[in-house]
Amino acid sequence: MPLGSSARTVIPSDIQQIISVDYRALKNSDTAMALKQQVLPENLKEFEGVLKSVGINPDKDVEQLTFAAYRSGKQGMRVVGVAQGQFSTKTFLKKMRLNKVRPVKYRNSAMYPMSGGMQMTFLDEDTLLFGDSGAVKGALDARDGYTSTVDSNSQIVDMMGSVDSGTVWSVLDQQGTQNMLRSALGDAARLADYETVKKRILGSRYTMGFSNGVNFDLDVVTSDSVTATTLSSLVKAGMLYKKMTATAAEKMALDSVRCCTRICLRRYRSRAAADAVTPRRRRCFAGAS
Repeated sequence: MPLGSSARTVIPSDIQQIISVDYRALKNSDTAMALKQQVLPENLKEFEGVLKSVGINPDKDVEQLTFAAYRSGKQGMRVVGVAQGQFSTKTFLKKMRLNKVRPVKYRNSAMYPMSGGMQMTFLDEDTLLFGDSGAVKGALDARDGYTSTVDSNSQIVDMMGSVDSGTVWSVLDQQGTQNMLRSALGDAARLADYETVKKRILGSRYTMGFSNGVNFDLDVVTSDSVTATTLSSLVKAGMLYKKMTATAAEKMALDSVRCCTRICLRRYRSRAAADAVTPRRRRCFAGAS
């Protein structure tokens, strides 16, 4: 499910990762609902709890929930959530008045307190923004034109267009992808080959579907085919490392895995602007055995 227009305006350009969940599609899948707690990212599960604290039921009221991690200069990484759905704004505001909760004004936005020290504000009747105070203000700065939005980040926007029809989708920049792969590869990330290729990994995108169990489709964008081939070998090594310490059930799951690396060559006019993305070939190999 693509991001709504209000959501796009509050996501700053220096983004590390965006994760979005289409709750309407999720609710229509028995498999997805049964596996929801296992497959949803921890950040989104935490955000669900925060929404419940102000009387919003994610399973009934939310149509799309998006989490964005962005860099904010010396403040480091900030995280905001954007929820879109059918909210009773009048009921919420009435509840705040009855509880004598006064909003904090930030320019034209009214920020209300949530649990866990978070703040929230309505972007329109169907969209609310929430996170810690600094993160929300940084997102509002982007919307109000004080900083650039994600639409000025052509690399991220290009990757979003390839995956945002998925039930669960995500895009990561170079650093976000490096962190993800380091975690996924485990001890294999300590190999010299990984240090060689990690700077040639440009970004990644993935989707998760539930039409037949759980379908996870990951694309890692690299600068050249040699990097992609080396990365494929590293993933196989990572699976072998994991098998050495895996339980019997985990080993069975790893044996059934097929790993695919799509090779996408990307040429740049500059560090910020992509000139072209050309899928060259798809290299697949069976799980290491």
